[in-house]
Amino acid sequence: MASDSQTGAGAAVREQRFGWFDRSLAVVVAVSTALIVAAGLVQVSFGPFSMTVVEAWRAVFAREVILNPDAWRAFAFGTELPPMSKESVIAWNMRLPRVLVAIVVGAALAVSGAIFQAVTRNELASPFVLGVSSGAGFAVLLVLVVFSSLAAYLPLFAAFGGAAAFIVVYAIAWKGGTSPVRLVLAGVIVNMVFHSLQMGVFFFVDDVGVARQAIAWTTGSLTGTDWEEVRLAAPWAAISVLLAFAGSRQLNVLLLGEETASSLGMPVERMRFALSGVAILAASAAIAVAGIVSFVGLIVPHVVRTLVGSDYRRLIVGCAFAGPALTVTADVGARLALGSVQMPVGIVTGLLGGPYFLYLMRSQEKLGEL
Repeated sequence: MASDSQTGAGAAVREQRFGWFDRSLAVVVAVSTALIVAAGLVQVSFGPFSMTVVEAWRAVFAREVILNPDAWRAFAFGTELPPMSKESVIAWNMRLPRVLVAIVVGAALAVSGAIFQAVTRNELASPFVLGVSSGAGFAVLLVLVVFSSLAAYLPLFAAFGGAAAFIVVYAIAWKGGTSPVRLVLAGVIVNMVFHSLQMGVFFFVDDVGVARQAIAWTTGSLTGTDWEEVRLAAPWAAISVLLAFAGSRQLNVLLLGEETASSLGMPVERMRFALSGVAILAASAAIAVAGIVSFVGLIVPHVVRTLVGSDYRRLIVGCAFAGPALTVTADVGARLALGSVQMPVGIVTGLLGGPYFLYLMRSQEKLGEL
């Protein structure tokens, strides 16, 4: 009897811990992973040294790389590459980093958007709409153009710019407290101001190479990314995703409204600010290496929510897989759409996200009161 009781208690604990990982989330994770692998192989196979998808698969999963500690040390710390075949060098050192950066950027932006939508209780919120992307973008652009010697600290400057923009948004929206609609409207205003400041920085550019880099960056481009960008963004993105999952219970409580959250003992404004800090860190890590890739933080959380529900444990995990699926696939489309001319991935996500934003805005029966 005692054994049966212990078995039943263990099953209940497992159900409590992992019961939220239901079939719908498993389908989202499986389909997203399949899309990432398929689009990633197309990305790796395409280029001046062309490979079939099968050859790309063999190069990516070559034992001389997968089972070689020196190769992993070279990728992780930038040391010298060990000897390997030409296909493996092209796949692992030139093309795969672009796929990995797209994965990092997609996960970070999607999770950031999911957090902002809970904090503002508004499905129209995202790092782009709230001005965080523009604030981080202005800081990064300023470093690239004026303080280029500080380029190694881009994520920190991006986080500082994004945080400054969100503080301004919060200050504008504050009226004895904040409301979801005031936050979004203030974000739109701050977004426009920082966008104008970004255009102003271009007047100080006197080098053609820097100007091209800045233009590519403001449109959100993954062209030319390598392991340096992976090393720069991946740790911060991983930390922010883990913190977002750890804060999923608080995000669920925030969705119940300020009064309910306060009655449950939550310090609402303090928690809202802390979770916003996690969202800013995630968005800044993505913006520092890829520029402004718009609307990923808006589209992905909304689509995942319709598939897995509003529980933030499922939503954060779903976004961490569906975000990369969108950015890797969109980057392949951006690279192949115009033949030899590579289009920035931010243009593709903008073309998808703009109409989706209008659809969401028109489908909202009640936007709220100011």
